[in-house]
This record gives sequence, C-alpha cells and structure tokens, in this order.
Amino acid sequence: MRLNTIKSSPGTKKVRLRVGRGASAGQGKTSGRGVKGQRARKGGYHKVGFEGGQMPLQRRMPKVGFRSAMKATRAEVRLSELNAVTADIIDLAALKAAGVVPIFALQAKVVLSGEITRAVTLRGVGVTKGAAEAIAKAGGTIEVAAAAE
Repeated sequence: MRLNTIKSSPGTKKVRLRVGRGASAGQGKTSGRGVKGQRARKGGYHKVGFEGGQMPLQRRMPKVGFRSAMKATRAEVRLSELNAVTADIIDLAALKAAGVVPIFALQAKVVLSGEITRAVTLRGVGVTKGAAEAIAKAGGTIEVAAAAE
C-alpha cells in the first residue's frame, strides 16, 4: 500500500446537493424550503423546541418525580469505603480528603454495605444501626456529635 493510492471506499463520500440551481437540478426555486414563512427565509431563527407559539411538548408534559435540594449536601458512605481512609479518627474532613464523599457534602452517613477490616473512630458522622454494630465488632468506636440534624 502506498500513500498516493489511498482512496475512501465507494459510497462513503456523498456529493453535496447544490440547491437553487434550476428546476432540472431537483432542488430549484424554493430549494426544498417550502413556501414562505420564517423557515423559508435566510437566517430564519427559531429556538430549539419552539412550535410557532403553540405550547411546546416539554411544557405540555407533566412534571415527574421529586428533586431534592438537599441531595447535593448529603453523602452516603459504604462501610467498605472506610478502609480507604488512612486516618484513625474519621470525620467529614477525613472523608473529603480521601475522596470518599464530595467536597460539597455537609453531612455524611455510614451504611452497612461491605465489611470493615480495622478499628476506626467515627466522629461527627452519622451511622446506621447495622453499620454501628459492624464497627463495634471490628473494635472501633463511634463518637456522637453535639450538632443537631
């Protein structure tokens, strides 16, 4: 194979349609734009989803579901993810430093998922009942924060 003999396969390059070049060209006169109106004009602007003043589809459909505003500030931590945190005392700052919770999180809660292999001390982090038992079983402790939720 030589560089000067490389060609694209037949049918991969489509010839551009030349519009507005007479009736015999197939796209003469209105150039496939129909008759009159905003879309027939040069530079005819309309917003995405605009339906000529009719109520757009995305506004006709009902809203679905609930989007919590607090979701961005809360984080859920699996029990197995605590193994990735190197600090012995685990608080919200340590979880953020280890990349376990997002930096925007204001509160975190440890849930029973996976298993913990070392003794840790949790400070100021919420814990479910099952996760608390697993941490105690591994030799860890939980210090309850005085902050109200």
